[in-house]
Amino acid sequence: MTLLDSWTRGEHTADGVNHPTYRRGTGPGVIVIHEIPGITPEVIGFADEVVAAGFTVVMPHLFGTPEAPASGANILRSIRQVCVSAEVTKLATGVTSPVSVWLRSLARGLHAELGGPGVGALGMCFTGGFALAMMVDPAVAAPVVAQPSVPFAIGRRRAADLNLSPADLDAVKQRAAAGCEVLGLRYRDDKATGTRFETLTREIGDRFIRVEFEGKGHATLTAHHQQAGVDRVLAFFGEKLKP
Repeated sequence: MTLLDSWTRGEHTADGVNHPTYRRGTGPGVIVIHEIPGITPEVIGFADEVVAAGFTVVMPHLFGTPEAPASGANILRSIRQVCVSAEVTKLATGVTSPVSVWLRSLARGLHAELGGPGVGALGMCFTGGFALAMMVDPAVAAPVVAQPSVPFAIGRRRAADLNLSPADLDAVKQRAAAGCEVLGLRYRDDKATGTRFETLTREIGDRFIRVEFEGKGHATLTAHHQQAGVDRVLAFFGEKLKP
């Protein structure tokens, strides 16, 4: 038996783009977007915790091999894959990754099916900023950014960039002003996250909830697991999605 045997495999198509999905659970919807190198055992373990807390979780498969461990070889293989992908940005500033259009469509479909105030969206590492881009759509009521790391933090400008176009940043600020909060998690000395938390604090003020851990770890919810972080994410989803 494999880790994904209890998950239902499906797919979602939007604007001609198709990606597989894995779904499990009952209750309000939460989209968990995997990190590099893909849907690893640690990502599945975190998603299982969200399911156990009473949510319907959908994991899109964007790159990598599902269930493959986060080994050095698999990380390098996934990095090569995303570096040639037109769906994600790597170094450009002031740009929203095109895959966000597909992710917003996935969120709208899940919300239309399950109802309620909206769905949760969580991105981590390479996909951390995707949850912010999804927040542009009103279907997303609980965005979570875990150690957002794109664009790669090379230079001061990229380190501060939120992986959003000016129009999408304006939309995020408008939603925050209307009451939508954003939860962020990182290790305080994680260089990969750059100064994005400071940018978020400047742009949306106290609507950005910062959860920071001491040290130089990176993957707050998976490889460098912080249970306090997982518990805060689950509480946030409960507050926003289970009125």
